[in-house]
Amino acid sequence: MAVSPFDSPLWSGLYADPELGRLFGDSAEIRAMLMVEGALARVQGDLGLIPQDAAKAIQRGALEVAIDPAALSAGTARAGVPVGALVEAFRKALPDPSVGAWVHWGTTTQDIMDTALVLRLRRVLEIMDARLVTLIAHLADRAEEHRNTPMAARTRHQNATPTTLGAKIAAWGMPLIRHRARLAELRPRLLVVSLGGASGTLSAMQGQGQAVAEGLARALDLGAPEIPWHSTRDGITELAGWAALVTGSLGKMGADLLELGATDLAEVSAGAGGGSSTMPHKRNPVGAETLVQLATANAHAVGAMHSAMLHAQERDGAAWGLEWLTLPQMLCAAGRALSVGADLAATMQADVAAMRRAFDGHQGVMFAESCTFALSAHMPRTDAAALVMAACATALRDNRPLRAVLCDMTDAPVDWAHAFDPLAQAGEAPAFADRFVRAARA
Repeated sequence: MAVSPFDSPLWSGLYADPELGRLFGDSAEIRAMLMVEGALARVQGDLGLIPQDAAKAIQRGALEVAIDPAALSAGTARAGVPVGALVEAFRKALPDPSVGAWVHWGTTTQDIMDTALVLRLRRVLEIMDARLVTLIAHLADRAEEHRNTPMAARTRHQNATPTTLGAKIAAWGMPLIRHRARLAELRPRLLVVSLGGASGTLSAMQGQGQAVAEGLARALDLGAPEIPWHSTRDGITELAGWAALVTGSLGKMGADLLELGATDLAEVSAGAGGGSSTMPHKRNPVGAETLVQLATANAHAVGAMHSAMLHAQERDGAAWGLEWLTLPQMLCAAGRALSVGADLAATMQADVAAMRRAFDGHQGVMFAESCTFALSAHMPRTDAAALVMAACATALRDNRPLRAVLCDMTDAPVDWAHAFDPLAQAGEAPAFADRFVRAARA
């Protein structure tokens, strides 16, 4: 097993998300940090905090200079962060050595790293939202297709009453619509520059710290913070929680598909399926399993992100570093889950005959509730419930259809055909599917 299956050549086909993974690569991080340094110099030059010529040279250099991540490794190991080594390498790469003194003026490592992270998270959010749109659209198509496809609802792993596959799919899809709304809500709280200086007071900015923060926000098209957020990590942790919600919702979908696709049910299939090394007949539900795996992994990882909120005082390197070990993998897990979920939704197929067998099996006792309420129109509900309970016991004991047993036990003028009609007894399940489809396409 690789240290991280998210960037392992062996495991990449199963877990990797190249599009998101690139955003968390060394090159992307260095480029984002240089972008922040360049924008900061430009703003400080405009405000007269550093010479304009130096500011322009720094900004130009930030766009042109290429720095090898490996060259920063030793410095990162010494300092515990890469910015010091990055600034040193950047200064050396500038054509005019005198300009280097103005690089990183009045700021601190955490300002640069956090703002560079936020810049990349902006793109992460765009990717996540687009994938949610695709997945929701596929689920809406399936829900519409199967709004009237009866199947057994199952509670506590037992057949319960009739529902429809469309309603089940709607239950998978509605949380994803809410996750899109949550993503839009957290965006302005998350996409904010970090600027606090050495210990969160901007003391080196000559009284213009807030002006610098606002200017940097405009330059990078981010929000400006009310106060520095070096040691208040709620925005970052909120995103991690969102990622865990996404994988959790998709994990529930995956878990349902695992049960629905099991040999004993074989009601729904999705995805290409994987073979067995020794059993040629098997078609393993790899996609659904992957959703459950990613959901479980993120459920554990989100606890680490909550632990990382415990930043001591004005900066805490230990807590901060825990984010680096956790957040990228959580987001890549969520991104991969969205891609896998979209594939499963697009390829989902239902075996209507297999679903029908669930109603015919066990002598039709799944219709006990509908029979009870049908009889309640002709006798007290408690009497109806007792009669149906006795009828179910007889049907199962004697291996007779519940409908026939009830007809022997009572002459109440019940429309038994209606009481034993799966779609008629699915309640508002088709309407629930319709509501999801409308919400998905709104």
